[in-house]
Amino acid sequence: MSKQFALITGGAHRIGAATAQTLHQAGYDILLHYGKSEEAAKTLQARLNEERSNSCHVYSAQLNMGSLPELITWVNSITDELAVLVNNASAFYPTPWESASPEQWQQLMTVNLQVPFFLTQALLPNLKRAKGNIINLIDIHAERSLEEHPIYSATKAALKSLTLSLAKDMGNKVRANGVSPGAILWPEKDDVSDAVKEEILNKVPMQRLGDVRNIAQTILFLCENDYINGQIINVDGGRTVHS
Repeated sequence: MSKQFALITGGAHRIGAATAQTLHQAGYDILLHYGKSEEAAKTLQARLNEERSNSCHVYSAQLNMGSLPELITWVNSITDELAVLVNNASAFYPTPWESASPEQWQQLMTVNLQVPFFLTQALLPNLKRAKGNIINLIDIHAERSLEEHPIYSATKAALKSLTLSLAKDMGNKVRANGVSPGAILWPEKDDVSDAVKEEILNKVPMQRLGDVRNIAQTILFLCENDYINGQIINVDGGRTVHS
């Protein structure tokens, strides 16, 4: 059986790392992009390669339009077929209406929207050869904007729209779906107060945070079920039913 390759952006830790491990256990060879988290990426690579020799390749780049050509060249140097593309890398921070800057707008739009679009565009030939699928990490706040995060929420709403357009336009050549996490992890810089955490969890019928494995398992499910296309799956403990 020929190798199946999965490219994951922002794959060094959190949801990205859990996805890499889950897809690797399912038999995929992993192309792991990371930004600054070199130690985490190399540690994960070593662990996966110990389980299966030469099955995880890593590449570091800050995601922007200038770095995309080299990332694409790196992918093509390893394989011309891509079974899975997981656009996971994302920028997230508040941008209140009163103080948001053009620089913040540009960064969030670039990382969360422009890069996934043009990375997908460039790798469509690889994906078509493998009859592969694209999975975009959306957010439940694509539907209901997160307070003080208007630009971030807008990028995720637009990424959802692009996912549906891709599924429609590619027909039977490539599948495209999305996963929208709810309350899975607190931000890495955990400056969220206990009161805010309680308020968030009170909106989740299951009354608890999810786990990165919940997202990774959903991504694997979408990879394995070849008749799901153009769908966005909320993995949120029921939060989206809370009015």
